Amino acid sequence: MEEADDCMRVYIDRLGSRLLRCGVCGKRCREVHDIRKQREWRDLSMRKLPLKLLYRPRRVECPRCGVRVEDFPWAEPWARVTTALSNAVAVLARELSWQGTARQYGLNWKSVATIVKRAVQYGLRHRKRPPVHVIGIDEVSRRKGQVYLTVVYDLERRVLLWVGDDRTEEAVRPFFTKEMGPRRCQTLQVVCMDMWAAYAKLVREHAPNAQILFDRFHIVKHLNESVDAVRRDLWRRLTSKERTTFKGTRWLLLKNPWNLNHGQKERLSTLVQWNTPLVRALVFERSLPTVLVLQAALASPATPDQVDPLGDAIEAGSVQEIRTHAAGPP
Repeated sequence: MEEADDCMRVYIDRLGSRLLRCGVCGKRCREVHDIRKQREWRDLSMRKLPLKLLYRPRRVECPRCGVRVEDFPWAEPWARVTTALSNAVAVLARELSWQGTARQYGLNWKSVATIVKRAVQYGLRHRKRPPVHVIGIDEVSRRKGQVYLTVVYDLERRVLLWVGDDRTEEAVRPFFTKEMGPRRCQTLQVVCMDMWAAYAKLVREHAPNAQILFDRFHIVKHLNESVDAVRRDLWRRLTSKERTTFKGTRWLLLKNPWNLNHGQKERLSTLVQWNTPLVRALVFERSLPTVLVLQAALASPATPDQVDPLGDAIEAGSVQEIRTHAAGPP
């Protein structure tokens, strides 16, 4: 061991004639082919000083793999940091940014990114893969400019299953073909999603036995857009005198009824008395979400512990009714 002002160095050497292991298959090898130049690994700090391990790795003659670099018990192959430091960085990177983690351990942020990537790959290789019955598919914005990621959750276990680079059909298809596979796709019972056509098409193609549920947010959004479309159409048909009463009613129609004050309720009551298409659209917009949620709860095979994640879902079969009836006939 050597201590300097900037770090501590620990020199490692082979213990006698102890057999070394192949870095590929892990098999013990009797013959050493040659000794390579000295390598250096960063380890966890000791006494507030960075700790570095130095060792001249051997190449062994493996009867199964041929000439290979030996296995290092303190680090992964080709890694520049020890396993102990990698684990500590990966844990802290869950709480801090890569830059913050790098400053904490005196590393470059690219080294932190590499460590996190290896940790994720290790977790994916060793994770448990129980049957999946209820999943949720949604997109999240990655940055400005309409750049999205697709995320898939197991709603029963409340864990993240998969992340895709985009929300296109080709970007999401690997989840069903590679991540799930044909056999696991058959176990899907419920798929909750927004009203993005690419998601629904993939579910019908790869998991035909699954029931598609649309979340309440997008159902209400389409209903509100339909009510507003009826309002705009009627506005174009009204005379100048009639527009005086109709003016400023957009947010009055879209506002939740329990949030209306007394004056707004009276104005809305007067407005709907002489406007049949608007009444039809408004009544449909107010009543459909509750009706469909109750219908989905009664018809769904979900168990009681699945009710919460499915409580905000709407049956996809009613989408055509929403688009057809919400606007109403002219």
